[in-house]
Amino acid sequence: MILTKTLSVLARLYVAMIFGIVFMPMAIILVISFSADSYLSFPPSGWSLKWYGTVLSNTAFMQGMRNSLVIAVIVAALSLACGLPAAYALVRLEFPGRNLIRNLILAPLILPAMMLGLGILMVFTPAGLVATYPGLVLAHLIMTLPFSVRILQTALGNLGTDVEEAAMTLGAPPLKAFTAVTLPRLLPGIFASSAIAFILSFDEIVLSLFIVGPRLQTLPVEIYRYVDERTDPMVAVLAVLMITISLSVILIVERSIGFSKAFGR
Repeated sequence: MILTKTLSVLARLYVAMIFGIVFMPMAIILVISFSADSYLSFPPSGWSLKWYGTVLSNTAFMQGMRNSLVIAVIVAALSLACGLPAAYALVRLEFPGRNLIRNLILAPLILPAMMLGLGILMVFTPAGLVATYPGLVLAHLIMTLPFSVRILQTALGNLGTDVEEAAMTLGAPPLKAFTAVTLPRLLPGIFASSAIAFILSFDEIVLSLFIVGPRLQTLPVEIYRYVDERTDPMVAVLAVLMITISLSVILIVERSIGFSKAFGR
């Protein structure tokens, strides 16, 4: 009994330590964002909200945030539209080359981001897609689609086929059985897939650096270029805003459906 209690306490301390290591940088960034100093310092010598006002009045940053949000929403929708049929085919259908197609879809996860970005740039330049919304959307889609397909594959695989087959046995066509029976049960996985695609697109910087132009910037690229020239608490404020948006999406999904349900568990 004593040994069990000791192990339980040690396990809790270990988990608390891991969470502390993970969240400590974010806590430091949050503190610095309220600094009154004109440079990055921890702890701050004073407290102020002026940097939040400066960020909100900065046209370049606000335009970059709008671009990032619009692109992330479009990418999340396209990732779902392309990923759901692909996941269904890979899980439920038998056809030649299925494993090859699955590996090709997951290939962007294996390639280094710099190599992938360079390849996209070489293809997009002749097509006139550089520094355009369609170009950025397609570049982000290449990165998010493997995650969407993988998540939806797992969700579909855990659902099983018994209920869908029962509906078809009762006379429902395959499409009707999928839309009326399987799709509602798959909604948690759909929400989780869309949320992950949104966050990945919103935070993406490596591929964006190859595609953006002077008149089309995303927020991560704006931050990267700003940090290259100067460092002040404005960078911490921008990081807090990005973390808040990403964390809000995660919390909405978790509170509404739970990530455990998203994978059919």
